[in-house]
Amino acid sequence: MKYLLDANTYIQAKNFYYGMDICPAYWDWLDRQFQAGLVASVQMIGKELKDGHDELAAWAKARSEHFINNDDTETQSVFSEIVQSVAAGDYNPGNRDNFLAKADPWLIAKAKTLGATVVTHEAFLAPNTKKVKVPNICLQFGVPCLDTFQFLRELDARFVLEH
Repeated sequence: MKYLLDANTYIQAKNFYYGMDICPAYWDWLDRQFQAGLVASVQMIGKELKDGHDELAAWAKARSEHFINNDDTETQSVFSEIVQSVAAGDYNPGNRDNFLAKADPWLIAKAKTLGATVVTHEAFLAPNTKKVKVPNICLQFGVPCLDTFQFLRELDARFVLEH
């Protein structure tokens, strides 16, 4: 697996620029990238998406294989390191606790164990920030991180209308 997708990449795509009704090619493209072994996400992201009550939840439920296990020993070990680091950091307690309770640390841990790149819409913040952000934690743990549009360009995605 080369890329692991954050929940916000699915949610923002559905809600904005790649709505399932206006750009089904994007969702077909994601299926193809999964089948090629390039793209996935972790089970905890899958759970977040499947807990919804919309077309994205239905899409995710039909694709459980897109969401890989994140409970292996190596991932759990890296997850523990991330938790310890974030807990010891000078972060806003509410933001810190929310980050630790969600799938983000698991996503980063799994990416580290696989040597994969995290794809997220979160932006890197100045190192002295009080907020915990995926790109900052990725940087701290040596995990490559990029946004959806960089990801699409790296994989030469093309959504072209045929005549």
